[in-house]
Amino acid sequence: MKPSDAYHAMSLALEAAWDYQLLTFPNPAVGAACISADGLILSHGAHKIAGGPHAEVYALRDAYTLLSGDNTIAQCDDSHTIHDYLRTHNNGLFKSISMAVTLEPCSHSGKTPSCALLIRDLEIKELFIACKDPNPEAANGGKILEDAGIKCTFGVMESEGQKLLEPFIQWQNNPFVFFKWAQRLDGTIDNGTISSEMSREHVHALRDRCDLIVIGGNTVRQDRPTLDARLVEGKAPDVLIYSHNEEFDRSIPLFHIPNRHVFIAADFERIKEYRLVMIEGGAGMFEASRAVCDWYLSYIAPKIGGGSHTLGRVTEDFEVLSAKITDNIILWMKKK
Repeated sequence: MKPSDAYHAMSLALEAAWDYQLLTFPNPAVGAACISADGLILSHGAHKIAGGPHAEVYALRDAYTLLSGDNTIAQCDDSHTIHDYLRTHNNGLFKSISMAVTLEPCSHSGKTPSCALLIRDLEIKELFIACKDPNPEAANGGKILEDAGIKCTFGVMESEGQKLLEPFIQWQNNPFVFFKWAQRLDGTIDNGTISSEMSREHVHALRDRCDLIVIGGNTVRQDRPTLDARLVEGKAPDVLIYSHNEEFDRSIPLFHIPNRHVFIAADFERIKEYRLVMIEGGAGMFEASRAVCDWYLSYIAPKIGGGSHTLGRVTEDFEVLSAKITDNIILWMKKK
């Protein structure tokens, strides 16, 4: 297979994985793609949620459906069902197929079966892998495959794969903290709803995964938010209100969510007790939280006008990790 085919497939796998960045917590974001013998992309998939099928399984499921014409598992989201069906019905379809995977296929069976064992049993021809698995419990899937005679090439777009893995590696021992904001094309961040419904659902999906949301006291007093995940029927994480003034109207909705803890503090020490933390706010919070933020997430709406406040005189230079254009522009970034 031409190197360009492998890199193209890996690019698609990475792009698929970024769509679910942090949504897989506490698992890593992973993408995979299946490639035909003549270099055509047959399918690509991503791990979507902890406990659900891994990226390889979705890619293999869709490749099987395309190649066989059998739609029995085309909409299936149960890992064990897909594994068992592919093992029973593959009829040798995968012997000429290669795969690109952003992370070494898992060797162990936990909530889901081992991807390495499935790939071995389907007799995939060759694997291109961006990164070795840093989790000792799941590592060494590549060795299982190589011992079965399947060629594994590690380090394909490795730096891009490592960036994708940064949150997973960090939250093993320390909190991973990201700052989120929405803005219009003119930079304004105030006065009503800014981002699209799709982007707001994405924010709620992230809240559902987070342990803690941090928000400024003035935002709580002015906007009287709920800070839940109702758009995706998810949980409402704990809240830290960053404020030097502890006086708040306790009828504000965020104080009345069952099983939620609300803290008020003039520092960010509470963050150390959590693993995945989202900070929401404007210029003041952006400046105050610089020392604790790892990444930044911005939703840019194709609108001009309607607001008067921006992030102000904040100065920062970012590296773009991922950019996705939907009805908004979604940027994952970190400081250079």
